Amino acid sequence: MPLTPLEFARRAARLYPTREAVVDGPVRLTYADFLAHCDRWSSALQQLGVRPGDRVAYIAPNSLPQLESFYAVPQIGAVLVPINFRLTAADFSYIINHSGATVVCAHVDHLDAVDSVRSELTGVRSCVAINAHRDDPVTRSGWLDYDTLLASAGTAVSRPPLGERDLLTINYTSGTTSRPKGVMITHRNAYMNTVGTLLHLPMSCADRYLWTLPMFHANGWTFTWTVTAVGGLHVCLPKVDPRQVFELIAKERVTMLCAAPTVLISLANAPEDVRAAAPKGVRVVTAGAPPAAATIQRIEDEFGWTLTQMYGLTETAPFITVCETRPEHAGLSADARATIKARQGVELITSGELRVVDADDNEVPHDGQTLGEIVVRGNVVMTGYYNDPKATETALRGGWFRTGDAAVVHPDGFAEIRDRFKDVIISGGENISSVEVEGVLLRHPAVLEAAVVGVPDERWGETPQAFVVLRQGATATDEELRDFTREKLAHFKAPREITFVTELPKTATGKIQKYVLRKGRASISAQ
Repeated sequence: MPLTPLEFARRAARLYPTREAVVDGPVRLTYADFLAHCDRWSSALQQLGVRPGDRVAYIAPNSLPQLESFYAVPQIGAVLVPINFRLTAADFSYIINHSGATVVCAHVDHLDAVDSVRSELTGVRSCVAINAHRDDPVTRSGWLDYDTLLASAGTAVSRPPLGERDLLTINYTSGTTSRPKGVMITHRNAYMNTVGTLLHLPMSCADRYLWTLPMFHANGWTFTWTVTAVGGLHVCLPKVDPRQVFELIAKERVTMLCAAPTVLISLANAPEDVRAAAPKGVRVVTAGAPPAAATIQRIEDEFGWTLTQMYGLTETAPFITVCETRPEHAGLSADARATIKARQGVELITSGELRVVDADDNEVPHDGQTLGEIVVRGNVVMTGYYNDPKATETALRGGWFRTGDAAVVHPDGFAEIRDRFKDVIISGGENISSVEVEGVLLRHPAVLEAAVVGVPDERWGETPQAFVVLRQGATATDEELRDFTREKLAHFKAPREITFVTELPKTATGKIQKYVLRKGRASISAQ
């Protein structure tokens, strides 16, 4: 049988029909009801003329309709295009047109943005409005109402044969320096990532998963299918608000969630009365950016949660490594364990092969010092960028996906990212890892968030500049923070300039946008 994540839905329908599958605000559905919902929406899409190979775009927050899309669209052979709803109308236009989407499903909050570029969407045949948790149907001109279509559709679905190398989703990268690129993920890619995740992070039908991670981001790190595979509960959360996160964890007895490091920081620094509701034992997966050891230590020591770091990219479906726990780690101090947990770790059993190589593609020594680029090949690597053969050839040169991440490998085989190559600061011929400097700054009790970038310097070429957000009510001076970093790092690595800001620019998934800091340094400094 072809490897496809849709197999997990078939199994869940058979084994867990009466177990709760989804909680979305006031809506609660069993697996039987949820998967029947998916079938009705598949039927509705087919009535709209969607055929195998057609692309269906979604612009929606974490919700029942968004979750349904990961089943209803691919099971009729169509291709899902989940779009970051925080993008601009111009971005929506580019992605919808570039992907060739014929149907656009958008939450009511984004109808104005889509309408503003409607004349440019020449290939779109139908626009569907998602009106979550509201009784009144959408009657806006040019839009079909999701609930009305769903109610009129039957459950009879024409299911074409699927191949495991068929296209499942096109996930667009953020496009920080160029147009967004459409990452082509196959049924096999997603299946293998899900199985690998469950091998290293076992789950069961007793698990209750909170959607703090956007589903549109790398298909929710494939937890859109992973939770279903074990018959767990999906608890939808449209927007990450620390108070609501803790309330839902307590109310819905949440056992697991995923979050980028910046989201973890916001949870760790929520008001004390909010954090007091946090139960012990929640399992947390973090990825998307290298977390600081100090953040890991706070989450585990103060909350009593267990944190595991994964590493990957949208282009790798997304996980390729896990920072696995080993028996020898048990005897280490909390600080030493957190330092190891901040590393990206080792290959997943199912992901494929990872190497760290120098400029000549030779593997670097496993000495924890020699810097190289992470390259990978195997079961989870994308087939390429949609309609972009040049970018595909560059990214997959020599049969390996080139990540652009600068890393070292420790003697135990654990890889550790030191930076994105574009973010490595070269000062007086010395390489400075911005991640390393940020990790030190985050150990200062007054620092909430920190980002370090290289800025031009006449003498040294580049020097580090830090942008720092202080904890509420805390104070610190730039001299104090510089001295703090000099105590723990070589002096040339310490920031020459420290700018205090109220917030850092971030992507929808919580990654700090360093290119914004570099380009807008003067205006940010003036805040």
